[in-house]
Amino acid sequence: MDILNFYKKYLLPGFVFQSIVIGGGYGTGRELVEFFLSEGPAGGYLGMLVATVIWGVILALGFELARLGGHYDYRTFLSALLGRGWMAFEVLYVLSVILTSAVVGSASGELLNETIGWPRIVGTLILISLVALFTCWGTSLIEKFFSVWSLGLYVVYFVVIVLVLRESSDIVLSNITVWKQDSGWLLGGLKYAAYNLAALPAMLFALRHLEHRREAFGAGMLAGVIAMFPGMLIYTAFLANYPAITQEAIPANFVLTGLGMPWFQTLFQIILFGTFIETGTGLIHGFNERIAGVMKERGRTMSRWQRLGVTAGFLVVAIWMADRFGLIQLISRGYGLITYGYWVLFLLPILVIGSRRIFTGSRSQ
Repeated sequence: MDILNFYKKYLLPGFVFQSIVIGGGYGTGRELVEFFLSEGPAGGYLGMLVATVIWGVILALGFELARLGGHYDYRTFLSALLGRGWMAFEVLYVLSVILTSAVVGSASGELLNETIGWPRIVGTLILISLVALFTCWGTSLIEKFFSVWSLGLYVVYFVVIVLVLRESSDIVLSNITVWKQDSGWLLGGLKYAAYNLAALPAMLFALRHLEHRREAFGAGMLAGVIAMFPGMLIYTAFLANYPAITQEAIPANFVLTGLGMPWFQTLFQIILFGTFIETGTGLIHGFNERIAGVMKERGRTMSRWQRLGVTAGFLVVAIWMADRFGLIQLISRGYGLITYGYWVLFLLPILVIGSRRIFTGSRSQ
C-alpha cells in the first residue's frame, strides 16, 4: 500500500473526525475544562481515556457498518441501523448542528473580542460566512482543508506544550497528581464521548476509501486517538494555571497570553479560528450530503446555491443563540439532553445492533 492510500484509509477519517469535534469548546479549551479539568487534573486524564476508548470502539463499528452497506450519508446509514426510528435521530442531529454552530460562532466572537477588541457579533458573522463558503464547494475541498489544518494544529499544540513545560514544568508536574475527592471523571468521559460522536454521521463522506474490515477497524481506533491527543496536550498545558484557568471563557488564549509571545499567540489564534470553520463546515456538510443523497435517488443533483441555502438556515438560528447565550452557557447547559439522546438513539444501537450485524451477518432489525 502506498503512502497516499494509507493516508486516505487509515488517517484521513481520523483527521476529519478530529476536525469536526475540535472546534468551539475543544479548540478553545472550554470543553476540556467543563468535562475534564473541573473533575480535578488526575480525574480529567481518566475521563479523556474513557472518551478515547469509547470513540475508538464506536467509530470502528460505525466505519465497518458504513463500508458494508455503502452508506456514506447519515440518512441511509441510520435508516439501515434504526429502520423508521432514524427520523428521531435526525431531530437530534439537527439540534446538535444548531447548538454546535452556535458554540463555534460564540467562540469566534469571544476570540476576536479578546484579541483585537471587535464586537462579538462581528467574529460570529465572519465565521459563518466562511462556513457557508466551504459548504458550497463540496467534499473534495473539505477533505483537503481538514487534512492540512489538522497537521498545522498538531504542530502548534506541540509547540504550546513545549513552551509551557519549559517555563512551568514543576507546577504542571505537581498538579498532574491532584485528585478531586468527589471527582465525576467517569460520567464526564461518558458525556463527552457521547455528544461528540455526532461527528460520525457527519463524516461518513470520508469513508469511501475503505475497502476491507481491517481498514475500517484500524481507521476507527486510530481516529479516537488522533482526535483526543491534541486535547491531552493542551489540557496538560492548562495545569500550569490550575485552578484559576477554570474560570476563563477561552482557556487556551489565557495560557498563550501568559507565555508573552504575541507572534505565536497570533499564529495559534489563526489555527484556532480555522478549527471553528472545520467544525461548522463538517456538521452542516453532513446534513447537505443527506439531502444530496435523496436528490441523487430522484435523478437530481444538489447545486451549490441549494447547499448555501441549507447552510444559511442553520446559521441564522445559530447566530441568534450565540449572541443570546454566550460560549460558557451554551457548553455548560446545552449538551446534557442531547448527550443522553445520542446514547439511546446512536451509541447503544451501534454497539448492539451494529455489532450483531458485523460479527454474525444478521440482517434482522
